[in-house]
Amino acid sequence: MADRDFLLWPFLETRHRDWAEEVEAWAAANAARLSEGDTDEAVRNLTRAMGEAGLLRMAVPESGRLDVRSLCIARETLARHSGLADFAFAMAGLGTGSVTLFGDPALREAWLPAARAGTSLAAFALSEPEAGSDVAALSTTATRESDGHWRIDGSKTWISNGGIAATYAVFARTGEAPGARGLTAFLVPAGTPGLTIAERIEVSAPHPLATLRFEGVRVPDAHRLGAPGEGFKVAMATLDVFRATVGAAALGFARHALDLTVARASGRQLFGGPLFDQQMTQAAIAESAVDVETSALLVYRAAWLKDSGAPRVSREASMAKLHATEAAQRVADRCVQIHGGHGVVRDHPAEKLYREVRALRVYEGASEVQRIIIARAERARAEEAARCKPTP
Repeated sequence: MADRDFLLWPFLETRHRDWAEEVEAWAAANAARLSEGDTDEAVRNLTRAMGEAGLLRMAVPESGRLDVRSLCIARETLARHSGLADFAFAMAGLGTGSVTLFGDPALREAWLPAARAGTSLAAFALSEPEAGSDVAALSTTATRESDGHWRIDGSKTWISNGGIAATYAVFARTGEAPGARGLTAFLVPAGTPGLTIAERIEVSAPHPLATLRFEGVRVPDAHRLGAPGEGFKVAMATLDVFRATVGAAALGFARHALDLTVARASGRQLFGGPLFDQQMTQAAIAESAVDVETSALLVYRAAWLKDSGAPRVSREASMAKLHATEAAQRVADRCVQIHGGHGVVRDHPAEKLYREVRALRVYEGASEVQRIIIARAERARAEEAARCKPTP
């Protein structure tokens, strides 16, 4: 059993501890079992089962307010049990997050109940073939037509749940201003004429991913999320909520890897005693334990700040995402190393964890982008401190 002492930290409340027990009980009984078989079908089954159990109420809240600490607890817990279970939960939230935060009441009422029930999958369509981390470079266009509809043309790629989602939050250039200030967000149902799946993408840790093509896709103005030209704001506000939860998923993977490492080191005999007795093994375990604890502190600090009403937590969320994902890779690598030859056998738990963790350092802002965000925030803090310094 992974360490649960973090639930007693002051970042969390009694309701979060109750939530953690609820998610843990469901995950222990269902996550691994429902993750087996065809990937698309497994994601559908996991999403449906979580909806039936009421777990998606935190990812798709009726209140319109996302509790980031609850999202982090769920992702950490689910990732410890199954990467695909974590994926399914995360996409229920990220795919509908822009609607939850910026959709008008009619749009929320029309589309969110099915997502909350787990019967409708959602996706977040931001990245393009030539525009991933650089959102200002998006080239997909949305043109307002005379009847009040918008016509969307272009393509999106690396879209999680692509090909199986019922709705897509799509970001397109509408031209109100140059760069990031000229984007608008829309909710696009999967069955809309002109929206096609150009390609399904196979990755090292299987997840539903696809490239989407938009050719004359028409959506009513009522499907707009936020005002025209506010697409960048919509995207960043959504990512501000969910970026720390990527760190939480990495934390869950790292906790699992640490448990596997300790168990292997304790049970494996080497040179007449347990592998654990080797000082280098103890050093590796100690480093992994420190990686896990520091990740947890950064993740739950960022989540607490957001839930406490901080207007923007980009710096803190980036710190949490950067450290937790990089640390999880180190912990997973040590786990493989301690397992020796078994650790590189296809589908061995250590090998699967290594593949699961790797993608987290890339999606929702690669580690290099997180470093840029953090560095710019530090410069801004220094400049603000200089402006506020009393004149001698």
